[in-house]
Amino acid sequence: MSTAPRLEAPLDVGGLTLRNRLYRAPLLECAGNGPDAAERLANELEPAAAAGAGLVCQGATIVRGDGGCAAPGMTRVHDDQFVAGLERVPAACHDHGARVAVQLEHGGLRAMETWHAGYRAEHPDLRQLAVSRPPAPLRLLDRVGLLDYDAHVMSTAEVEALAADFGRAARRAVDAGYDVVHVAGANMGIVHQFLSPFYNSRNDRFGDGVRFLERVAEEVRARAGDVPLMANVPAETSAPPLVARDRITRDRAVDICARLADGAYDALVPVSSSVFWDMSIVRGSYPAEAWADERFTDGYASAFGSPLRAKLVALGNRLESLAYSFEPAWNADLCRAVRDAVDVPVLCEGGIRERERIDTLLGDACDAVGMGRPFYAEPRLPARLLGSADARAVCESCNNCAVPQAAGEPGVCRTPSVLRRAGELREQGAYEQPADE
Repeated sequence: MSTAPRLEAPLDVGGLTLRNRLYRAPLLECAGNGPDAAERLANELEPAAAAGAGLVCQGATIVRGDGGCAAPGMTRVHDDQFVAGLERVPAACHDHGARVAVQLEHGGLRAMETWHAGYRAEHPDLRQLAVSRPPAPLRLLDRVGLLDYDAHVMSTAEVEALAADFGRAARRAVDAGYDVVHVAGANMGIVHQFLSPFYNSRNDRFGDGVRFLERVAEEVRARAGDVPLMANVPAETSAPPLVARDRITRDRAVDICARLADGAYDALVPVSSSVFWDMSIVRGSYPAEAWADERFTDGYASAFGSPLRAKLVALGNRLESLAYSFEPAWNADLCRAVRDAVDVPVLCEGGIRERERIDTLLGDACDAVGMGRPFYAEPRLPARLLGSADARAVCESCNNCAVPQAAGEPGVCRTPSVLRRAGELREQGAYEQPADE
């Protein structure tokens, strides 16, 4: 029997060696494109690198200058001069021995021009990019006024142009020092929409949604060279069956991964989710404190159109929390099935909180393990996980960090009990423990 790799063991991804198998998963840094964007991103990413993470992922970063942002404050990488100025971000992480990935995305139908009322008012002529005509359930939400669709369905030439924009963005990032390109293929962004039969009813060559991901890989290779390339791949196993009869099944997700691993992508991150941008992405408790916090009331009203509509969204959020309660390592079974079918590293994230579980996942379900939300409370979390066999993140998966981002607030932990525990650990020196490299 082969021995499972330790968390501290190095991992090769497309010829790039990561010092260990722990990574900071993509988050919304909300750094924007202002003059302080590089400083804000470095402040977000460097602590994880300094604490020993092998890979640090910069969260969803938009490949175009107009539209496509799924949330306020997302950074765009469409401009050569701006991206060149981000070189301090990977440099800060390299100083500590970590590698850095940039996650490239476009929101498509999930973008703010669909759901954010204030943003729509400020950009009345901005239309959503669509793979196909929006599916019937979304058109119904448009008719009742909960969403606002004026979708532009891309021609074949426009799809090719979008793939090229992914390639250009990758070239800029690599020139700025980023080590890995991470394509956001899940969470209902436009890449996910190409893959999903719920969204994709095209009759050209991109009716095969995997072809778009392959074209993105070709464009990245042509423009950015032989940079390690990874992607999320969704299985829509959490989608309501009566609403989404056509969806990405688990077997289909495994097949997609097998095809992408055949020369196009160097690592894969399988994720189980729905066809909607809902709590299947961030499973956990209903964030009652965040919804009740009066500091965010005006922001919610601006985002959703009125205080009443904000309350309706909060009600939907409460119902979703019942359907998508926290489940430890909820992507592990899918990752295991993919790992059995491919010869590239499989990365697992989602609901992983303790070192003991990490040790059981490595070599079985995956080759590396990532965490996202726990870093909001513990930016230097890797020091504890790499330094102790019984370490556990203090995150309670309450989602009080995530919901205020719809109102333009930064992603930070706001739960007193979690912050109190993190403070106690900090006073004990837990985050200064040397990490094995």
